[in-house]
Amino acid sequence: MDTPDDDIEFDFFDDEPATTEAQSTQSRVRLPRRGGRGTGMRRPSAPPRGLTPLLRLLALIAIVVAILVFFGLLIQSCASTSKHDTYSHYMADVGKVAQSSVSDGAELAGALTTQGVKVADIEGKLAGLAEQERQTVNVAQKLDPPGPLRPEHENLIEALQLRVNGIQGLADAFRRTEGSKATTDAALLAAPAQRLLASDVMWDDLFQAPAAGEMKRQGVTGVQVPDSHFVGNQDLISERSMALVLQRLRGASTSGKPTGLHGTNIVSTKVEPGGQTLSTGQLNTVTATTDLAFVVTIADSGDSQEVGIKATLTIQKPGGAIVKTKTVALINPSQEKSITFRNLGQVPFAQKTTVNVDVAPVPGEHNTSNNKAGYPVIFSLG
Repeated sequence: MDTPDDDIEFDFFDDEPATTEAQSTQSRVRLPRRGGRGTGMRRPSAPPRGLTPLLRLLALIAIVVAILVFFGLLIQSCASTSKHDTYSHYMADVGKVAQSSVSDGAELAGALTTQGVKVADIEGKLAGLAEQERQTVNVAQKLDPPGPLRPEHENLIEALQLRVNGIQGLADAFRRTEGSKATTDAALLAAPAQRLLASDVMWDDLFQAPAAGEMKRQGVTGVQVPDSHFVGNQDLISERSMALVLQRLRGASTSGKPTGLHGTNIVSTKVEPGGQTLSTGQLNTVTATTDLAFVVTIADSGDSQEVGIKATLTIQKPGGAIVKTKTVALINPSQEKSITFRNLGQVPFAQKTTVNVDVAPVPGEHNTSNNKAGYPVIFSLG
């Protein structure tokens, strides 16, 4: 009996070729992963492509910032050095001006304390000194101070101008009083002389101190502000001292010989350090320290002003005596002045010697017996 048609199998789909999608799926081949077979390690993932340029940009910015900081510090250092040099050079120039003016002051004191000088000589000397000080003012006016110090620099110039006025005023006063015997003439000299003292105060208070303060505010260190004191001996410019100067100059101008009572005497001789007073009548044991010094005090025992008084200290010793000389610039009647002899060198030890003090006689001095003293001494090491 024939098989029914329903049992017949149709293989239409089995015989069809595979579709494109199926072929593609089957043709894919998986490549083995790097890192070794069976290691289980995975390759680190690379940064996203957009992040790499950003990192490079940040690195470049950091380098640029570092360079800018370096050059900023370098420029700041150079600017600081330049500021220091500016102030240093200015103060060096001021120092030359200050020293020139101080030298003029010393010359003025020397002119007023020279033995035997006449009024006419003083006039000419002071006129020359006034001109020298004018030149010093001109030099100061040409200096170029740092900006913050311009007010102080103007005060410096004013101080120097006061010195010009003071010197010229003294010269004019000496000329007006020449031939006069009025006791009030000293006041004519004292007024311009006080300008000289005022110039020193102005230099200290209106230039030196504020200039130092301004440099501190500017951060400038290691630069000193020069001082400049025109008046070395304030006793010389007092009205009393000026009266005695006139008396001395007038005596020299009229007769050429000193008038009045003249003379000096030794008051005491002391040892420093310690203050031991030496005696001429007994042996003095003196401890010889490294800073050994003798202080000799003399007095004006006359009624006249004395100038340029030389005092000599001599220590006798084998091989040659130690000799030191000092000068008292000016001493007024009844006044005492002390002079110190230092740097004596090697003194003789453990043997008796003599320390001699000799004060030279002043012009017109007749009694010189009290101008010399000899002290028996033995030096010990203590």
